Amino acid sequence: MVLVTPIVAGFFIGLLSLGAFLSGSAGSGACVLLVAVLIVASAFLRRSSAEFAVTNKRVILKAGLIRRRSIELLNNKIESISVNQGLLGRGLDHGTVIVRGIGGTAEPFPAVRYALEFRRQVQEQIERSQTAMGARAGS
Repeated sequence: MVLVTPIVAGFFIGLLSLGAFLSGSAGSGACVLLVAVLIVASAFLRRSSAEFAVTNKRVILKAGLIRRRSIELLNNKIESISVNQGLLGRGLDHGTVIVRGIGGTAEPFPAVRYALEFRRQVQEQIERSQTAMGARAGS
C-alpha cells in the first residue's frame, strides 16, 4: 500500500514529462521525469526500511530511513496489539498495527503488510511465554 499512491503519482507525472518532451522542451521533460523517479524511489526506500519481527521473547518494530522509529517490547510487557483496516486495507491485506505496552502509550505503525498475521504471531508468542511461565511456576 505504501507504493500505490507514489506509483500512480509517478505515472501521471511521467505522462507530463512525456508531454514536455514531445512539445520540444527536453530540459523541462527531464526535470519532471526526475521528480517522478524520485517519488517512486522514495516510496521503495520507505518500504524497504521497515522491519517487523516477533521472537519468543520480544516484539520489534522499526520504521523509517532518515528518521528511525523503533520499539522493542518484551512479550510479557505488551498490554494489547490491535489492527485498524479500511476497506482497501482489508482487500489488500494491510493495516495500521497499534502496540500498547503496559502503562505506555499506543504506538501506531501505518501501512503494515499482513497486519492481521503479524498480530496473530504476537498473540501466539505471548500465549506460549505465559504457558511456559505457568509450567515453571507449577514445578
